[in-house]
Amino acid sequence: MNTDTDDGREGDGSTKIDVRVPQKLVDQIDAEYEKHGYTSRSEAIRDALRAWVDPPIRLSEEVLEDLETSRKQRERGETYSLDEVGDTYGVDVDE
Repeated sequence: MNTDTDDGREGDGSTKIDVRVPQKLVDQIDAEYEKHGYTSRSEAIRDALRAWVDPPIRLSEEVLEDLETSRKQRERGETYSLDEVGDTYGVDVDE
């Protein structure tokens, strides 16, 4: 593995590593990275490595469905603000 330090394009310095990747995967990366808003293969791979080290929070299908239901209820005017609910039930919601 080559761990040469480069010119610090990552802000506080970065290290170059050599990784063997099957050609089919490289071809898939090359075909896709621009579609996802990346300017280079390296940028896409760095982002994938960050997500592997610190995975983004993923919502379950059930939560996504509940959010969609809530959105539709709000659009139909079937929801109430916290202040409205507090007033209805005589509760101070500022605490």
